[in-house]
Amino acid sequence: MSNPFVRIVEPLDPKQPLKKFFNLSKLEDVRYARLPFSIRVLLEAAVRNCDEFLVKKGDVENILNWKVVQHKNVEVPFKPARVILQDFTGVPAVVDFAAMRDAVKKLGGDPEKINPICPADLVIDHSIQVDFSRRSDSLQKNQDLEFERNKERFEFLKWGSQAFKNMRIIPPGSGIIHQVNLEYLARVVMDQDGYYYPDSVVGTDSHTTMIDGLGVLGWGVGGIEAEAVMLGQPISMVLPEVVGYKLLGNPQPLVTSTDIVLTITKHLRQVGVVGKFVEFFGPGVAQLSIADRATIANMCPEYGATAAYFPVDDISIGYLIQTGRDKEKVMCTKKYLEAVGMLRDFKNSSQDPDFTQVVELDLHTVVPCCSGPKRPQDKVAVSDMKKDFETCLGAKQGFKGFQIPPDRHNSVVKFNFEGCDFELAHGSVVIAAITSCTNTSNPSVMLGAGLLAKKAVEAGLTVKPYIKTSLSPGSGVVTYYLRESGVMSYLSQLGFDVVGYGCMTCIGNSGPLPESVVEAITQGDLVAVGVLSGNRNFEGRVHPNTRANYLASPPLVIAYAIAGTIRIDFEKEPLGVNASGKKIFLKDIWPARNEIQAVEREFVIPGMFKEVYQKIETVNEAWNALDAPSDKLYTWNPKSTYIKSPPFFDGLTLALQTPKTIEDAYVLLNFGDSVTTDHISPAGNIARNSPAARYLTSRGLTPREFNSYGSRRGNDAVMARGTFANIRLVNKFIDKQGPQTVHFPSGETLDVFDAAERYKQAGHPLIVLAGKEYGAGSSRDWAAKGPFLLGVKAVLAESYERIHRSNLVGMGVIPLQYLPGEDAGTLGLTGRERYTIIIPEKLKPQMNVQIKLDTGKTFHAIMRFDTDVELTYFHNGGILNYMIRKMAS
Repeated sequence: MSNPFVRIVEPLDPKQPLKKFFNLSKLEDVRYARLPFSIRVLLEAAVRNCDEFLVKKGDVENILNWKVVQHKNVEVPFKPARVILQDFTGVPAVVDFAAMRDAVKKLGGDPEKINPICPADLVIDHSIQVDFSRRSDSLQKNQDLEFERNKERFEFLKWGSQAFKNMRIIPPGSGIIHQVNLEYLARVVMDQDGYYYPDSVVGTDSHTTMIDGLGVLGWGVGGIEAEAVMLGQPISMVLPEVVGYKLLGNPQPLVTSTDIVLTITKHLRQVGVVGKFVEFFGPGVAQLSIADRATIANMCPEYGATAAYFPVDDISIGYLIQTGRDKEKVMCTKKYLEAVGMLRDFKNSSQDPDFTQVVELDLHTVVPCCSGPKRPQDKVAVSDMKKDFETCLGAKQGFKGFQIPPDRHNSVVKFNFEGCDFELAHGSVVIAAITSCTNTSNPSVMLGAGLLAKKAVEAGLTVKPYIKTSLSPGSGVVTYYLRESGVMSYLSQLGFDVVGYGCMTCIGNSGPLPESVVEAITQGDLVAVGVLSGNRNFEGRVHPNTRANYLASPPLVIAYAIAGTIRIDFEKEPLGVNASGKKIFLKDIWPARNEIQAVEREFVIPGMFKEVYQKIETVNEAWNALDAPSDKLYTWNPKSTYIKSPPFFDGLTLALQTPKTIEDAYVLLNFGDSVTTDHISPAGNIARNSPAARYLTSRGLTPREFNSYGSRRGNDAVMARGTFANIRLVNKFIDKQGPQTVHFPSGETLDVFDAAERYKQAGHPLIVLAGKEYGAGSSRDWAAKGPFLLGVKAVLAESYERIHRSNLVGMGVIPLQYLPGEDAGTLGLTGRERYTIIIPEKLKPQMNVQIKLDTGKTFHAIMRFDTDVELTYFHNGGILNYMIRKMAS
């Protein structure tokens, strides 16, 4: 072994000399004991992988010296233990791998070198939609439709699992990626190739951070970056600051973990943790179960941090036993963590490490709350929900405003549903979904919802039949304990039948609303409401007809479904009136914490986890029956509208091309703040009047066969046309919301794709102008690939979401950032100018570049290539081109 730290390798157990570990305590460096526990994981990976090439001794020294260098933009490499993918991001990754094999072969290399080196798991959870609900056969019907729509994609993924080594596929119908990771895939400590070391993971989904709740360091990366990690490349990252989040006290009896995470999300947004690690500590952590911690870690992207880490403690070890992990392996895990100083006792303050900054939260101060109506960080106490929504109705159009004229605030539209007359108004609930790994992984809130449903049914309460209710558990274990505890039948009576195992409503796969409901909403221009136990509620994401969407705990989702409106004060107004005329209030049916805990202790047991997960890879008969080709090179079907060889590597040569100045670029789109990846590359329904719809129609498909954008991410022709196709897109060139822009040479208003095509045909480069937090939301590589295919050479923004900036770099699109104190307003930019961006011959990380306008104005911006490695990718035209050249040479 050429590793300079081989001297600290020793057996964990002298009786098993071939099972070794790098004993960091043998570094005999006093700085180690003061490092945050999350940074210790980075250190161990650097020590173990040190080869003086990809990982150098100086990198180890920098991590040990974290306290001194944390503010200095020091770059370090990190090689995670695993990669995890879901199918929306996994399909394009496998498509890229297949295309990279073709490219390597064309350049004279061995195509089988394109193969995952780092173990990868792909969980199929993003394809199922809520087409059917409120019926006993909803689950089967939705799963049948899922296979009917996605058979071609699934066959392709099955090919990938056979063609590529080190890639495991978890079939559809198994659960949600992050819950399956938490309950089954996570090891906490790896035992591989004769070594023990900390489990760590990067994933192509931003909520990969959920696993931080178990003490496995993980975060979301772009699909492009994940592919490089799978091929053995380390992630190049700036050594992060670590914010210590101290938890004190005990939660109040009526408070759920959802309320805690929504409170933390708002708090940390205010603190400002973008690009930083958050590490939780303090005696309050010991009051939280692993499920509670995972809920808090899950929403890390919503508060903007890179990771939200809970170090491993005895509660984590107990969770591994509870979820059916092998007891002998769990004991080895504990022994290893004790040996390397990574087992935490949250009640022992002498273990508290150094942090960049410490902020506190007394859990006793948390109150029941929701978040919305358009962003997850906009927390609203349940007691203020009615007043807050009514304020939003009249407020100016924005994150907290719908600009409804005062004389229309009490508009009512009558409609008929299944032979009965009903009314809709502003604030009427039309979608109520218990969904998302954020909450369905947590037995306390799921059983709380079940017990509330039981009490509601027994009190004579019902949910109006037109409200689209659904329950999409994150794993089969949830259904198991809901059924065994006797609450499932009550959930069903209120319309919350199991509709599928997957993300569903949380990612916009909410399916259609009844036509009469849509007509009533449209007729009255109503602000209808979706209530979901999810983690994202950006405008246009959940459903096109729900302009207001609130994140809430599963019990509150049921409560608002029963009430039928968000305009209710639960303290003063009843949920409903039963057949006897008795008013039933929320407090009458809300289950007590000790009641929930008693049911959880009795029914959430290891045997359930073992039974569900031992057959997870073989239980889906439809998956087992799929026929997949066995060739190592994929045979592309030119008739396919799902899987297509992408044009990213067309004309690629082994020789590097010198980056050129971008001359006289037009602005394709001019945005304000918080443009999300949902705006840039929507995942939901394909509108019938869109460029993507016209393309699919030209290929002989009917609207019923369009499926979603997310399901077609293996086809660049659809995805390029779907770029900036969100119906809620706000472009400053247009005076109304919609996926259109101005083609300046002609002055015409066109769909964004059509305008980009005209520019491309005329040889004009394009840029995008944006405000703060450009690319917020899901880690979506097509939000970078799509603009690249439209001809966008650069984005000029005030700030970027971390993963999206990385994805832009990965595609060779230049992320430019205004200088501090400057923006489009201060510089007087309208977006109607033409921009020349001077690219110097010698580039340095985060250097300033000159931008010249055709008006004669000149200014500077920061070129956000943050590391030398990112500059290497840029010189290669992107990270995948770099990997192909490396593998082919």
